[in-house]
Amino acid sequence: MFYNKLCSTLLTTINPKVVPLPPHINPNLFSLYSLRHLHPIHSPRYLSVSPHMAQLLLGENNGCSLSNPLSFPSPHCCISNNCYSEKEEAGSLGVPRPLCINDGSTRSERAWAYWKKLGEPKFIVAPMVDNSELPFRMLCRKYGASAAYTPMLHSRIFSENGKYRRVEFTTCKEDRPLFAQFCANDPDTLLEAARMVEPYCDYVDINLGCPQRIAKRGNYGAFLMDNLPLVESLVKKLSLSLSVPVSCKIRIFPCLNDTLAYAKMLEDAGCSLLAVHGRTREQKESRSARADWNSIKAVKETLSIPVIANGNIRHLEDAHHCMEETGADGVLSAEALLENPAIFAGFRTGEWRGYGGKEGGLDQADLVLEYLKLCRKYPVPWRMVISHVHKMLGEWFRLHPDVREELNAQTNVTFEWLENMVQGLKGRGTRLRLYLHIPEGCQE
Repeated sequence: MFYNKLCSTLLTTINPKVVPLPPHINPNLFSLYSLRHLHPIHSPRYLSVSPHMAQLLLGENNGCSLSNPLSFPSPHCCISNNCYSEKEEAGSLGVPRPLCINDGSTRSERAWAYWKKLGEPKFIVAPMVDNSELPFRMLCRKYGASAAYTPMLHSRIFSENGKYRRVEFTTCKEDRPLFAQFCANDPDTLLEAARMVEPYCDYVDINLGCPQRIAKRGNYGAFLMDNLPLVESLVKKLSLSLSVPVSCKIRIFPCLNDTLAYAKMLEDAGCSLLAVHGRTREQKESRSARADWNSIKAVKETLSIPVIANGNIRHLEDAHHCMEETGADGVLSAEALLENPAIFAGFRTGEWRGYGGKEGGLDQADLVLEYLKLCRKYPVPWRMVISHVHKMLGEWFRLHPDVREELNAQTNVTFEWLENMVQGLKGRGTRLRLYLHIPEGCQE
Protein backbone atom coordinates (compact mmCIF):
# COMPACT_ATOMS: atom_id res chain seq x y z
CA MET A 1 0.00 0.00 0.00
CA PHE A 2 2.80 2.40 0.89
CA TYR A 3 4.52 1.65 -2.42
CA ASN A 4 1.34 2.27 -4.40
CA LYS A 5 0.69 5.51 -2.53
CA LEU A 6 4.28 6.65 -3.14
CA CYS A 7 4.02 5.96 -6.88
CA SER A 8 0.68 7.74 -7.10
CA THR A 9 2.01 10.75 -5.19
CA LEU A 10 5.11 10.87 -7.37
CA LEU A 11 3.11 10.85 -10.58
CA THR A 12 0.67 13.48 -9.35
CA THR A 13 3.55 15.70 -8.28
CA ILE A 14 5.24 15.36 -11.66
CA ASN A 15 2.08 16.04 -13.60
CA PRO A 16 -1.19 16.98 -11.88
CA LYS A 17 -3.09 16.28 -15.11
CA VAL A 18 -2.50 12.54 -14.96
CA VAL A 19 -5.78 10.87 -15.89
CA PRO A 20 -7.57 9.17 -13.00
CA LEU A 21 -7.50 5.39 -13.16
CA PRO A 22 -10.73 3.53 -13.91
CA PRO A 23 -11.83 1.28 -11.03
CA HIS A 24 -10.99 -1.97 -12.86
CA ILE A 25 -7.29 -1.17 -13.32
CA ASN A 26 -4.88 -3.21 -11.23
CA PRO A 27 -3.16 -0.68 -8.94
CA ASN A 28 -0.07 -2.87 -8.49
CA LEU A 29 0.42 -3.11 -12.22
CA PHE A 30 -0.22 0.61 -12.58
CA SER A 31 2.38 1.54 -9.96
CA LEU A 32 5.18 -0.52 -11.44
CA TYR A 33 4.27 0.24 -15.03
CA SER A 34 4.08 3.95 -14.25
CA LEU A 35 7.62 4.05 -12.92
CA ARG A 36 8.87 1.87 -15.72
CA HIS A 37 7.23 3.55 -18.72
CA LEU A 38 5.90 6.93 -17.67
CA HIS A 39 8.73 8.27 -15.55
CA PRO A 40 10.28 11.42 -17.05
CA ILE A 41 13.68 9.74 -17.46
CA HIS A 42 12.17 8.58 -20.76
CA SER A 43 10.18 11.66 -21.73
CA PRO A 44 7.70 13.86 -19.89
CA ARG A 45 5.37 13.51 -22.88
CA TYR A 46 4.36 10.06 -21.70
CA LEU A 47 2.64 11.63 -18.70
CA SER A 48 -0.08 13.11 -20.91
CA VAL A 49 -1.38 10.13 -22.85
CA SER A 50 -5.09 10.00 -23.53
CA PRO A 51 -7.42 8.24 -21.08
CA HIS A 52 -8.01 5.53 -23.68
CA MET A 53 -4.28 4.91 -24.03
CA ALA A 54 -3.85 4.85 -20.25
CA GLN A 55 -6.39 2.05 -20.09
CA LEU A 56 -4.64 0.17 -22.88
CA LEU A 57 -1.19 0.53 -21.34
CA LEU A 58 -2.19 -0.02 -17.76
CA GLY A 59 -5.22 -2.24 -18.12
CA GLU A 60 -6.01 -5.62 -16.73
CA ASN A 61 -3.70 -8.54 -17.38
CA ASN A 62 -5.94 -10.10 -20.06
CA GLY A 63 -4.33 -13.41 -19.28
CA CYS A 64 -0.87 -12.33 -20.42
CA SER A 65 1.64 -12.68 -17.61
CA LEU A 66 4.21 -10.86 -19.72
CA SER A 67 2.35 -7.59 -19.24
CA ASN A 68 3.02 -7.74 -15.51
CA PRO A 69 6.48 -6.43 -14.65
CA LEU A 70 6.47 -8.65 -11.56
CA SER A 71 6.53 -11.86 -13.62
CA PHE A 72 9.48 -12.60 -15.90
CA PRO A 73 8.35 -13.84 -19.28
CA SER A 74 10.64 -16.72 -20.20
CA PRO A 75 11.48 -19.90 -18.33
CA HIS A 76 14.50 -20.34 -20.59
CA CYS A 77 16.40 -17.07 -20.33
CA CYS A 78 17.46 -14.69 -17.63
CA ILE A 79 18.28 -11.05 -18.05
CA SER A 80 20.49 -8.74 -16.07
CA ASN A 81 21.49 -5.25 -17.15
CA ASN A 82 20.21 -5.94 -20.67
CA CYS A 83 22.39 -9.04 -20.96
CA TYR A 84 20.87 -12.35 -22.05
CA SER A 85 22.14 -15.63 -20.61
CA GLU A 86 21.53 -19.03 -22.12
CA LYS A 87 19.58 -21.33 -19.81
CA GLU A 88 18.85 -24.27 -22.11
CA GLU A 89 20.29 -26.18 -25.00
CA ALA A 90 19.23 -25.39 -28.55
CA GLY A 91 15.64 -26.40 -29.24
CA SER A 92 14.40 -29.22 -31.40
CA LEU A 93 14.97 -27.13 -34.52
CA GLY A 94 18.63 -26.68 -33.67
CA VAL A 95 18.35 -22.89 -33.42
CA PRO A 96 20.74 -21.35 -30.88
CA ARG A 97 19.33 -19.25 -28.10
CA PRO A 98 20.66 -15.73 -27.44
CA LEU A 99 24.04 -15.89 -25.75
CA CYS A 100 25.23 -13.63 -22.96
CA ILE A 101 26.88 -10.45 -24.20
CA ASN A 102 29.55 -9.24 -21.80
CA ASP A 103 30.84 -6.22 -23.70
CA GLY A 104 28.80 -3.80 -21.59
CA SER A 105 26.76 -2.59 -24.56
CA THR A 106 23.14 -1.57 -24.16
CA ARG A 107 20.29 -3.15 -26.08
CA SER A 108 20.00 -0.10 -28.33
CA GLU A 109 23.73 -0.18 -29.05
CA ARG A 110 23.42 -3.80 -30.10
CA ALA A 111 20.41 -2.94 -32.25
CA TRP A 112 22.44 -0.28 -34.04
CA ALA A 113 25.51 -2.50 -34.41
CA TYR A 114 23.38 -5.17 -36.06
CA TRP A 115 21.69 -2.65 -38.38
CA LYS A 116 25.06 -1.28 -39.45
CA LYS A 117 26.38 -4.79 -40.03
CA LEU A 118 23.53 -5.28 -42.52
CA GLY A 119 24.68 -2.15 -44.36
CA GLU A 120 21.98 0.20 -43.03
CA PRO A 121 19.55 -0.48 -45.90
CA LYS A 122 17.59 2.61 -46.89
CA PHE A 123 15.14 1.42 -49.54
CA ILE A 124 12.94 -1.43 -48.40
CA VAL A 125 10.14 -3.46 -49.98
CA ALA A 126 7.17 -3.36 -47.60
CA PRO A 127 5.28 -6.51 -46.57
CA MET A 128 2.31 -7.13 -48.87
CA VAL A 129 0.02 -10.14 -48.67
CA ASP A 130 0.44 -12.24 -51.84
CA ASN A 131 2.63 -9.51 -53.34
CA SER A 132 6.05 -9.30 -51.66
CA GLU A 133 6.96 -12.89 -52.55
CA LEU A 134 10.44 -13.98 -53.61
CA PRO A 135 10.37 -13.24 -57.39
CA PHE A 136 8.97 -9.77 -56.79
CA ARG A 137 11.51 -9.10 -54.01
CA MET A 138 14.31 -10.12 -56.34
CA LEU A 139 13.00 -7.85 -59.10
CA CYS A 140 12.87 -4.91 -56.69
CA ARG A 141 16.37 -5.71 -55.42
CA LYS A 142 17.67 -5.59 -58.99
CA TYR A 143 16.25 -2.08 -59.24
CA GLY A 144 17.61 -0.54 -56.07
CA ALA A 145 15.80 -2.10 -53.09
CA SER A 146 18.33 -2.83 -50.35
CA ALA A 147 16.10 -4.98 -48.10
CA ALA A 148 12.65 -6.56 -48.19
CA TYR A 149 9.85 -8.07 -46.13
CA THR A 150 8.12 -11.35 -46.83
CA PRO A 151 4.35 -11.25 -47.20
CA MET A 152 2.56 -11.43 -43.86
CA LEU A 153 2.57 -15.04 -42.67
CA HIS A 154 -0.11 -16.40 -40.35
CA SER A 155 1.82 -17.78 -37.36
CA ARG A 156 -0.67 -20.48 -36.38
CA ILE A 157 -1.12 -21.84 -39.90
CA PHE A 158 2.63 -21.58 -40.52
CA SER A 159 3.45 -23.61 -37.43
CA GLU A 160 0.84 -26.29 -38.20
CA ASN A 161 0.79 -26.68 -41.98
CA GLY A 162 3.83 -27.84 -43.92
CA LYS A 163 2.29 -27.07 -47.32
CA TYR A 164 1.54 -23.50 -46.24
CA ARG A 165 5.18 -23.10 -45.17
CA ARG A 166 6.54 -24.45 -48.46
CA VAL A 167 4.27 -22.27 -50.59
CA GLU A 168 4.20 -19.01 -48.64
CA PHE A 169 7.82 -18.74 -47.43
CA THR A 170 10.53 -19.09 -50.06
CA THR A 171 13.90 -17.40 -50.17
CA CYS A 172 17.41 -17.73 -51.60
CA LYS A 173 20.90 -16.69 -50.57
CA GLU A 174 20.67 -13.42 -52.53
CA ASP A 175 17.43 -12.50 -50.78
CA ARG A 176 19.03 -10.62 -47.87
CA PRO A 177 18.61 -8.60 -45.74
CA LEU A 178 15.18 -10.14 -45.19
CA PHE A 179 12.41 -9.44 -42.69
CA ALA A 180 10.13 -12.45 -42.12
CA GLN A 181 6.80 -11.03 -41.00
CA PHE A 182 4.14 -12.82 -38.95
CA CYS A 183 0.72 -11.92 -37.66
CA ALA A 184 -0.07 -13.46 -34.28
CA ASN A 185 -2.06 -13.15 -31.09
CA ASP A 186 -0.43 -15.93 -29.07
CA PRO A 187 3.21 -15.66 -27.91
CA ASP A 188 3.95 -19.41 -27.89
CA THR A 189 2.48 -19.97 -31.35
CA LEU A 190 4.40 -16.99 -32.69
CA LEU A 191 7.65 -18.29 -31.25
CA GLU A 192 7.11 -21.74 -32.75
CA ALA A 193 6.63 -20.21 -36.20
CA ALA A 194 9.49 -17.75 -35.79
CA ARG A 195 11.97 -20.49 -34.94
CA MET A 196 11.25 -22.14 -38.28
CA VAL A 197 12.37 -19.08 -40.28
CA GLU A 198 15.03 -17.85 -37.87
CA PRO A 199 17.99 -19.33 -39.81
CA TYR A 200 16.78 -17.80 -43.09
CA CYS A 201 16.10 -14.16 -42.22
CA ASP A 202 17.70 -11.16 -40.57
CA TYR A 203 14.69 -9.99 -38.53
CA VAL A 204 11.52 -11.66 -37.38
CA ASP A 205 8.87 -8.98 -37.73
CA ILE A 206 5.52 -8.73 -35.95
CA ASN A 207 2.67 -7.28 -38.00
CA LEU A 208 0.94 -4.73 -35.78
CA GLY A 209 -0.33 -2.57 -38.62
CA CYS A 210 -2.75 -4.50 -40.84
CA PRO A 211 -6.04 -2.54 -40.79
CA GLN A 212 -8.12 -4.87 -42.97
CA ARG A 213 -11.33 -6.56 -41.94
CA ILE A 214 -9.72 -10.01 -41.95
CA ALA A 215 -7.26 -8.78 -39.30
CA LYS A 216 -10.15 -7.63 -37.14
CA ARG A 217 -11.84 -11.02 -37.44
CA GLY A 218 -8.60 -12.81 -36.66
CA ASN A 219 -7.59 -10.45 -33.83
CA TYR A 220 -4.19 -9.49 -35.17
CA GLY A 221 -2.41 -6.63 -36.93
CA ALA A 222 -3.56 -3.11 -36.08
CA PHE A 223 -6.44 -4.47 -33.99
CA LEU A 224 -3.96 -5.52 -31.31
CA MET A 225 -3.66 -1.78 -30.60
CA ASP A 226 -6.64 -2.45 -28.34
CA ASN A 227 -4.67 -4.97 -26.27
CA LEU A 228 -1.21 -3.58 -25.59
CA PRO A 229 -0.31 -6.07 -22.84
CA LEU A 230 -0.70 -8.82 -25.45
CA VAL A 231 1.45 -6.86 -27.89
CA GLU A 232 4.13 -6.51 -25.24
CA SER A 233 4.02 -10.23 -24.55
CA LEU A 234 4.54 -11.07 -28.23
CA VAL A 235 7.61 -8.84 -28.49
CA LYS A 236 9.12 -10.03 -25.24
CA LYS A 237 8.62 -13.68 -26.08
CA LEU A 238 10.57 -13.37 -29.30
CA SER A 239 13.24 -10.98 -28.06
CA LEU A 240 14.15 -13.33 -25.23
CA SER A 241 14.06 -16.50 -27.29
CA LEU A 242 15.45 -15.88 -30.78
CA SER A 243 19.00 -15.46 -32.06
CA VAL A 244 17.89 -12.79 -34.57
CA PRO A 245 16.41 -9.42 -33.60
CA VAL A 246 12.70 -8.67 -33.41
CA SER A 247 11.20 -5.83 -35.42
CA CYS A 248 7.67 -4.46 -35.41
CA LYS A 249 5.56 -2.61 -37.97
CA ILE A 250 2.87 -0.33 -36.54
CA ARG A 251 0.32 2.33 -37.40
CA ILE A 252 -0.06 5.53 -35.42
CA PHE A 253 -2.75 6.44 -32.90
CA PRO A 254 -4.81 9.60 -33.52
CA CYS A 255 -3.10 11.12 -30.46
CA LEU A 256 0.64 11.69 -30.88
CA ASN A 257 1.46 11.03 -27.23
CA ASP A 258 -0.34 7.70 -27.46
CA THR A 259 1.80 6.80 -30.46
CA LEU A 260 4.98 7.74 -28.60
CA ALA A 261 4.00 5.73 -25.53
CA TYR A 262 3.19 2.76 -27.77
CA ALA A 263 6.53 2.98 -29.57
CA LYS A 264 8.44 3.30 -26.30
CA MET A 265 6.65 0.27 -24.89
CA LEU A 266 7.71 -1.78 -27.92
CA GLU A 267 11.33 -0.68 -27.58
CA ASP A 268 11.36 -1.50 -23.87
CA ALA A 269 9.84 -4.91 -24.60
CA GLY A 270 12.77 -5.80 -26.87
CA CYS A 271 11.94 -4.45 -30.34
CA SER A 272 15.23 -3.74 -32.17
CA LEU A 273 13.78 -1.90 -35.17
CA LEU A 274 10.44 -0.15 -35.60
CA ALA A 275 8.70 0.56 -38.90
CA VAL A 276 6.04 3.26 -38.57
CA HIS A 277 3.21 3.68 -41.06
CA GLY A 278 2.14 7.28 -40.67
CA ARG A 279 -1.58 6.55 -40.93
CA THR A 280 -4.11 5.46 -38.34
CA ARG A 281 -5.94 2.16 -38.32
CA GLU A 282 -8.98 3.86 -39.79
CA GLN A 283 -7.04 5.33 -42.73
CA LYS A 284 -6.97 2.20 -44.85
CA GLU A 285 -6.66 3.75 -48.29
CA SER A 286 -3.35 5.42 -49.04
CA ARG A 287 -4.87 7.74 -51.65
CA SER A 288 -7.52 9.05 -49.25
CA ALA A 289 -5.16 10.31 -46.52
CA ARG A 290 -1.58 11.52 -46.53
CA ALA A 291 0.77 9.76 -44.14
CA ASP A 292 1.76 11.88 -41.15
CA TRP A 293 5.51 12.29 -41.38
CA ASN A 294 5.52 14.53 -38.30
CA SER A 295 4.40 11.59 -36.17
CA ILE A 296 7.16 9.43 -37.64
CA LYS A 297 9.67 12.17 -36.88
CA ALA A 298 8.48 12.33 -33.26
CA VAL A 299 8.86 8.55 -32.90
CA LYS A 300 12.36 8.72 -34.35
CA GLU A 301 13.32 11.46 -31.89
CA THR A 302 11.89 9.45 -28.98
CA LEU A 303 13.42 6.02 -29.59
CA SER A 304 17.02 4.87 -29.48
CA ILE A 305 16.67 2.10 -32.09
CA PRO A 306 16.48 2.31 -35.90
CA VAL A 307 13.15 3.64 -37.19
CA ILE A 308 11.81 3.07 -40.71
CA ALA A 309 9.19 5.33 -42.30
CA ASN A 310 6.21 4.09 -44.31
CA GLY A 311 3.76 6.21 -46.29
CA ASN A 312 3.75 8.66 -49.24
CA ILE A 313 6.70 7.02 -51.04
CA ARG A 314 5.76 7.26 -54.73
CA HIS A 315 9.22 7.73 -56.24
CA LEU A 316 12.87 7.99 -55.22
CA GLU A 317 12.75 11.71 -54.47
CA ASP A 318 9.90 11.05 -52.02
CA ALA A 319 12.13 8.52 -50.26
CA HIS A 320 14.97 11.01 -49.85
CA HIS A 321 12.58 13.78 -48.82
CA CYS A 322 10.97 11.51 -46.21
CA MET A 323 14.29 10.56 -44.63
CA GLU A 324 15.38 14.20 -44.54
CA GLU A 325 12.11 15.39 -43.01
CA THR A 326 11.62 12.60 -40.47
CA GLY A 327 15.19 11.57 -39.71
CA ALA A 328 14.14 7.98 -40.40
CA ASP A 329 16.84 5.43 -41.08
CA GLY A 330 15.10 4.05 -44.17
CA VAL A 331 11.78 3.96 -46.00
CA LEU A 332 9.24 1.34 -47.00
CA SER A 333 7.25 1.41 -50.21
CA ALA A 334 4.28 -0.81 -50.99
CA GLU A 335 1.55 0.14 -53.47
CA ALA A 336 3.77 2.34 -55.64
CA LEU A 337 6.25 -0.53 -56.04
CA LEU A 338 3.50 -2.84 -57.26
CA GLU A 339 2.96 -0.58 -60.26
CA ASN A 340 6.62 0.30 -60.71
CA PRO A 341 9.16 -2.08 -59.10
CA ALA A 342 12.01 0.16 -60.34
CA ILE A 343 11.18 3.09 -58.04
CA PHE A 344 14.34 2.77 -55.97
CA ALA A 345 16.48 2.90 -59.12
CA GLY A 346 15.05 6.35 -59.84
CA PHE A 347 12.41 5.40 -62.43
CA ARG A 348 9.01 7.09 -62.39
CA THR A 349 5.74 6.30 -64.09
CA GLY A 350 4.20 8.91 -66.36
CA GLU A 351 1.96 10.04 -63.50
CA TRP A 352 5.02 11.24 -61.56
CA ARG A 353 7.19 12.21 -64.53
CA GLY A 354 7.45 15.82 -63.41
CA TYR A 355 9.02 18.67 -65.29
CA GLY A 356 11.86 17.68 -67.59
CA GLY A 357 11.78 13.94 -66.92
CA LYS A 358 13.55 11.95 -69.60
CA GLU A 359 12.83 8.48 -70.92
CA GLY A 360 14.80 5.90 -68.98
CA GLY A 361 14.94 3.22 -71.67
CA LEU A 362 12.63 0.99 -69.65
CA ASP A 363 8.90 0.40 -69.64
CA GLN A 364 6.52 -1.62 -67.53
CA ALA A 365 6.24 -4.37 -70.12
CA ASP A 366 9.98 -4.94 -69.71
CA LEU A 367 9.47 -5.27 -65.96
CA VAL A 368 6.65 -7.78 -66.41
CA LEU A 369 8.83 -9.96 -68.64
CA GLU A 370 11.66 -9.80 -66.12
CA TYR A 371 9.24 -10.73 -63.35
CA LEU A 372 7.92 -13.74 -65.30
CA LYS A 373 11.49 -14.91 -65.84
CA LEU A 374 12.10 -14.76 -62.09
CA CYS A 375 8.87 -16.68 -61.48
CA ARG A 376 10.18 -19.47 -63.67
CA LYS A 377 13.28 -19.60 -61.49
CA TYR A 378 11.45 -19.19 -58.17
CA PRO A 379 7.96 -20.72 -58.59
CA VAL A 380 5.08 -19.13 -56.69
CA PRO A 381 1.29 -19.62 -56.82
CA TRP A 382 -0.37 -18.34 -60.00
CA ARG A 383 -2.62 -16.01 -58.00
CA MET A 384 0.50 -13.99 -57.09
CA VAL A 385 1.76 -13.93 -60.68
CA ILE A 386 -1.57 -12.79 -62.11
CA SER A 387 -1.91 -10.13 -59.41
CA HIS A 388 1.44 -8.59 -60.33
CA VAL A 389 0.66 -8.67 -64.06
CA HIS A 390 -2.57 -6.77 -63.42
CA LYS A 391 -0.83 -4.14 -61.26
CA MET A 392 2.15 -3.55 -63.55
CA LEU A 393 0.04 -3.46 -66.71
CA GLY A 394 -2.98 -1.74 -65.22
CA GLU A 395 -2.67 1.36 -67.40
CA TRP A 396 -2.35 -0.74 -70.54
CA PHE A 397 -5.41 -2.76 -69.54
CA ARG A 398 -7.38 0.47 -69.21
CA LEU A 399 -6.36 1.34 -72.76
CA HIS A 400 -7.02 -2.19 -74.04
CA PRO A 401 -9.75 -3.72 -71.85
CA ASP A 402 -10.20 -6.61 -74.29
CA VAL A 403 -6.76 -7.93 -73.34
CA ARG A 404 -7.62 -7.73 -69.65
CA GLU A 405 -10.87 -9.61 -70.25
CA GLU A 406 -9.00 -12.28 -72.20
CA LEU A 407 -6.57 -12.70 -69.31
CA ASN A 408 -9.36 -12.94 -66.76
CA ALA A 409 -11.07 -15.62 -68.86
CA GLN A 410 -8.05 -17.93 -68.82
CA THR A 411 -8.48 -21.12 -66.82
CA ASN A 412 -5.01 -22.53 -67.45
CA VAL A 413 -2.49 -19.70 -67.55
CA THR A 414 1.07 -20.46 -68.63
CA PHE A 415 4.21 -18.37 -68.80
CA GLU A 416 4.19 -18.67 -72.58
CA TRP A 417 0.63 -17.29 -72.76
CA LEU A 418 1.50 -14.34 -70.51
CA GLU A 419 4.69 -13.56 -72.43
CA ASN A 420 2.78 -13.64 -75.73
CA MET A 421 0.12 -11.37 -74.22
CA VAL A 422 2.77 -8.81 -73.26
CA GLN A 423 4.38 -8.97 -76.70
CA GLY A 424 0.95 -8.53 -78.25
CA LEU A 425 0.36 -5.39 -76.21
CA LYS A 426 3.72 -4.01 -77.28
CA GLY A 427 2.79 -4.80 -80.86
CA ARG A 428 -0.20 -2.47 -80.61
CA GLY A 429 2.23 0.44 -80.57
CA THR A 430 1.52 1.61 -77.02
CA ARG A 431 4.26 1.86 -74.42
CA LEU A 432 4.13 2.51 -70.71
CA ARG A 433 7.42 4.32 -70.49
CA LEU A 434 9.30 4.89 -67.27
CA TYR A 435 11.14 8.17 -66.76
CA LEU A 436 14.21 9.36 -64.94
CA HIS A 437 13.74 12.55 -62.97
CA ILE A 438 15.90 15.55 -63.82
CA PRO A 439 16.02 18.06 -60.95
CA GLU A 440 14.96 21.55 -61.97
CA GLY A 441 17.96 23.64 -63.00
CA CYS A 442 20.10 20.62 -63.87
CA GLN A 443 21.25 19.80 -67.37
CA GLU A 444 21.54 16.31 -68.81
